[in-house]
Amino acid sequence: APPAPPGALAPPAPTSAGVRPVLAALAPVIVFAVSRQSQVLVERFLAAPLPAGAISHLNYAQKVAQLPMVLSLMLCTVSFPVVARALAAGDTGTARRRAERDLLLAGVIVLVGAATVVAAAPQIVGLLFQRGAFDGADTAATAGVMRVYALGLLGQTLVGALVRCYFSASRPLWYPAAAMLGGIALTAAAGSAFAGPWGARGIAAANALGITLTAALLLLGLRHQSVPLDARRLAGGLARLTAAAAVATAAGQWCAAGPPPLAVPLAFAAVTTVFTATACALRAPVVPSLVRSAHPFRRLAKARS
Repeated sequence: APPAPPGALAPPAPTSAGVRPVLAALAPVIVFAVSRQSQVLVERFLAAPLPAGAISHLNYAQKVAQLPMVLSLMLCTVSFPVVARALAAGDTGTARRRAERDLLLAGVIVLVGAATVVAAAPQIVGLLFQRGAFDGADTAATAGVMRVYALGLLGQTLVGALVRCYFSASRPLWYPAAAMLGGIALTAAAGSAFAGPWGARGIAAANALGITLTAALLLLGLRHQSVPLDARRLAGGLARLTAAAAVATAAGQWCAAGPPPLAVPLAFAAVTTVFTATACALRAPVVPSLVRSAHPFRRLAKARS
């Protein structure tokens, strides 16, 4: 770099006073992220004494079962700047409506995916992995763990979506990190109790319990935060969507008994159809509007106009 001209002021050196506010703002986010990722360490620690192959079954099951969660959280990731801008402008009404809509849409996506995973878990695992040393016994064990993991997918999605509402605020919030630590404590305690009698499935069940507790704590705490979500209305809507997913799971499991190459697509088609019909019958939120917007005649009319 060229030397500074005579008389020019040197750039100010970074001081600890300027770094401290940044660290204070990032600390809650870092603690939350590290705590959430430590769930995997807790599971692997509990699975270490189990018979050979248990950790592999957990790994395979977790990676496949979490795909619906990843798809559902894409929606919340895209809308996060919208919520943040609305809060910065003081428009809490827009932030609340967008956050509630995104939570319910994410719930629809993850529940359809979870129902498909539970209905066709052996067929999915067999299609993806059953070759070579990965035999039928591995498929059955992985599918069993994957079905239990799927029970916590709604909680996983809600945690990933709700935390965006907390971290959209201008001030650092420690509540999400505390809720996550509470969920990890439950995962560790339940996993220690369940791993002995139920093995890898017990650890997966502990994971589902812990993350569901964290989601419930985050949902309850939002009433006191910058995005004033209606926790009771959200819980009621998610309960109706979950009931529709339970009915759809039974239909998907019946269709998954078909020919192996078609079992997974048939199960997914059955789950989607029955979930949509049941959700509309139960007057669940979001789904009826999605059906109306997807009507081919409505799309054609909009295109002509």
